[in-house]
Amino acid sequence: MDFPSDYIHSISVFLTLLMIYALSKTFLFKQSNKSSAARKIPEPSRPWPLIGHLHLLGRHDPICRQMGSMADMLGPIFWLKLGRHRLLVVSSPELVKNCFTTNDKILATRPSIAAGRYMGYNNAILALAPQGKYWRDIRKLVTVELLSTDRLELLKHIRFLEVDTFIKELYKQSAAVDLSKSFEGLTFNMILRMVMGKRYSSDDYGEGNSEVSRYKSAIKKAEYLSGVFVEADAIPWLEWLDIQGHVRSMKETAKELDSVISGWLDEHLQKRRQATAELQDSDFMDAMLSTLPEDAVISGYTRHIIVKATALILTLTGSESISITLTWALSLLINNPTVVKVAQDELDREIGKEKWVEESDMNKLNYLQAIVKETLRLYPPGPITGLREAMEDCDIGGYLVPKGTRVIVNIWKLQRDPRVWKNPCEFRPERFMADNNGDHQNKFEFIPFSSGRRGCPGATYGLQVVQLTVARLLQGFHVRAAVGSSVDMREGLGISMPKVNPLHVCLTPRLHHRLYH
Repeated sequence: MDFPSDYIHSISVFLTLLMIYALSKTFLFKQSNKSSAARKIPEPSRPWPLIGHLHLLGRHDPICRQMGSMADMLGPIFWLKLGRHRLLVVSSPELVKNCFTTNDKILATRPSIAAGRYMGYNNAILALAPQGKYWRDIRKLVTVELLSTDRLELLKHIRFLEVDTFIKELYKQSAAVDLSKSFEGLTFNMILRMVMGKRYSSDDYGEGNSEVSRYKSAIKKAEYLSGVFVEADAIPWLEWLDIQGHVRSMKETAKELDSVISGWLDEHLQKRRQATAELQDSDFMDAMLSTLPEDAVISGYTRHIIVKATALILTLTGSESISITLTWALSLLINNPTVVKVAQDELDREIGKEKWVEESDMNKLNYLQAIVKETLRLYPPGPITGLREAMEDCDIGGYLVPKGTRVIVNIWKLQRDPRVWKNPCEFRPERFMADNNGDHQNKFEFIPFSSGRRGCPGATYGLQVVQLTVARLLQGFHVRAAVGSSVDMREGLGISMPKVNPLHVCLTPRLHHRLYH
C-alpha cells in the first residue's frame, strides 16, 4: 500500500517533534531533580525561546545599571537565562563575601568567550585565562616582575617623570583642555614605558602610520569589543553567522595588535642577541624574556605567545581604567567645589606651595585619599566583575548553584547599597574619613578592584597613579568646567563605563610659575 509523499512527510515531522519533546522533557526532568533548590533563585519572568532573557538587556544604559534595576525588583541575587547559559548576578555584601571566600576556589575559572579566543591569543591573556597552572604561573610572573611593591618602587621614576611632563603640558595650554584625552596620553605612556620600554609624545597620536597610533587605535577597538555582547557567547551555534560582525572585527583588531607587539618583541630579542654584556631588565617585556626559557611551553603556549599576550593585557587594562577613573574624579570635583576647597587647604597645610606633592606624602593627605576612594565607590574601574564559572555545584547564600553556572558581581550596585551607604548616590568623601568610622577598605561592601583569586593584581599601581595625579592637579591648578558651571555626568557604554562626553576644563595655575618649568 502506497502513502502520498506529503502524508509521509507530515508523519516524519510529527515523529521528529515528538522525539525532540520527549528528549527535552527528560533532560529538564533530570536537571530539575539535580538542582531543585536552584529553581528558587529569583529570575525575570517570560524568557524567550532560545535567547532566554537577552531581550531584557538593552543597549542604551550601562549593563551595571540595567542589572541594578533588576536587583531592585528581584533582590540581591538572581539569575538570567542567556541562550544556553545561566548567569547568576550578585550584589549584596553578604553574598559577595560568600562568593569570594567560601566559594572563591570553586568560582576561580573563566568561561571561554569570543574576546578571549579571538583577541586574547586563544585565552592566553591573564584576565581571561582559565584556572590552572598557566594562569597561576603568569599571574605570579606579573605580580613579581611588574606589580610587586619592590618593583613599583624601582619603576617609580617613570610615574614621576610622566606626571611631571603631564603637568607642564597642561601649564602651556591656555585655552580649554580636553582632560580626558590628556589622561589617556598620561596613563598610556606610563604603562607603555613600564611594559614595552616605549614612549611617545602627544604629536605621535596624529600620525596615522606610526606604531603608537596604530597600537592606540587598535587598543581602543579592543576595549570596545571586550564589552560588547557576542551572540555566540550565549548561543554557540550562531557563531558562524556572526550577525553583528563582532567576531570579524575582533579578528581584524587582533591582527593589528599582534603586528605591532610582534615588532616590539623582535626589537627586544634583537637587542638581547646583540648585547655583549648582561642586560638589565629595563621593562616588563625584558623581564619576561629573562624569566622564560627560549623553549618554554606552558599549557600549550610558547614563549612568544605568552610574552605578547601578557604585554597586551597589561597595556589594555593598565591604561583605560585608570584614565577613566581620573576623568570621573575630576568631574566629581568640579561639580563639588566645597570638596576641592577642603582638599586644597589640606595640600597647602601639609605640603605647602613651594614644592610639588610626592607619593611619599600621601599618608599625610587623608582627605585626598578619601576623595579617591569615594570616586572608586561611585565609579569602580570595573562596574561588574569578569565572568566566573562554577567548577562544581556550590551553595551561595543558601541557594544551590549548579556546576557550569556563570557568576558576576555587580560592583556598581554593591557600592551603592542604601543599607550600607547613607545617601549612596551622593559624592561625600567624608564617609571614608577615620573620624566617621567610614573606612570600608577591607570589607565586602567596597571592592572597586574586585576580590579573591581573580581580584585585580594592579590595584596598588592604579591607586598610586590616581592619587598622585589628582593631588598634583589640585595642588597646581584651579579647575573649572570649560562650558557652564558643572560637568555632564552621563555614563557611556563600555567595560569600564566611560563618560559619554569628554571632560573639557579651564585651568588656572595656583603656584609660582617656576614650579611648572
